[in-house]
Amino acid sequence: MRPAQEIEGRPIRCLTVPTGCRQSRRDRGWRRISFSLLWTCSETGSSMKSGGQLYFHAPCFDGIVSAVLTWDFAEHALGWAVRRLLPVNYGLRSTWLRQSLREPSAVVDFLYHPKATFWADHHSTTFLTPAARRDYRLRKSQWLVYDESAESCASLLWGHLWKKFRYRNPAYADLVKWAAKTDSAKYSSVEEAIHGTAPALKIHASLFYGDDNEYPAFLVRQLRHKQLATVAGLPRVKERFKRFALDVKRGLKVFKARSRLDGDVVVFDIDAGDTLVPRYAPYYFFPRARYSIGIVRRAGATKITAMRNPWREFASIHIGKLFESFGGGGHQRVGSVVLRDGDADRPDEVFQRLVTRLREGRSPSADRRKRVP
Repeated sequence: MRPAQEIEGRPIRCLTVPTGCRQSRRDRGWRRISFSLLWTCSETGSSMKSGGQLYFHAPCFDGIVSAVLTWDFAEHALGWAVRRLLPVNYGLRSTWLRQSLREPSAVVDFLYHPKATFWADHHSTTFLTPAARRDYRLRKSQWLVYDESAESCASLLWGHLWKKFRYRNPAYADLVKWAAKTDSAKYSSVEEAIHGTAPALKIHASLFYGDDNEYPAFLVRQLRHKQLATVAGLPRVKERFKRFALDVKRGLKVFKARSRLDGDVVVFDIDAGDTLVPRYAPYYFFPRARYSIGIVRRAGATKITAMRNPWREFASIHIGKLFESFGGGGHQRVGSVVLRDGDADRPDEVFQRLVTRLREGRSPSADRRKRVP
């Protein structure tokens, strides 16, 4: 057994206990829980240090921070060594439930999988089938963490690990704060969202180039042991952010020429090529719009994306659920769907249907401008 770690100044045991064993109530660092739902040990209490897998949403800052928190918790509280970091994205949606996960496996900020030993997510579209949702309800335990109202997966984990296990690493407090800010679009202004230069925002911006699956894993490893400012200053991050700043200037020009305001909805159609169009560009040029929706065309795939204006208060439809009905997904405030080349005739048809649904679902209630601190 590993030497005891500490939670709230009290020693805890690594979970190398027999299947079905229950912690004593005297061990105040843990609630009295059954470990048969956790990474199962043999009846002789074999070590849990053998290799585990950690799947996390990428390229996504929240997914990366969630991976850092999960890795830290698994290693220091559970004695479980993470051997493989596996970035995943929604291109796997059609095959995800058929994918075999080796045990033990943790999946964070991503779609529910029945074989995940530990899972956490906050996306309302996380259950791909009714059967997956039923499986979650049957297995529901402290090792499966879900709340679609959470601002981010990282903040969900931050609260859950403290509430259930009294475990929290204060070194990651700033990471969690920025994950919530970027994932829930709680930026103070559209200017901060597009041109922000805080260390966390530089790292976040560096993820716009999703052509390298190794890069998100690199960031997880760096952020586990280094401060945000230190990681933002690494040559690999600095190079990407410098490229981002230049591409944003070009992208804003392209967006301005290819967008228009239709009522209170920003509509755009962009042949992106190698152009980077900032996510919040619609509200940079049309700050009073309620929604934006557009087509971003690239070689091999066409993406339709929509979001509501995060700097206005009004009752809106659930955009993620709207996109789920077209094979995509997202959050309350943002959604997208990717159509491959085989669907070449569909983008314009799907786009028009989504625009119509956005307009039909628009709330007539009065709205007001958010106060910006």
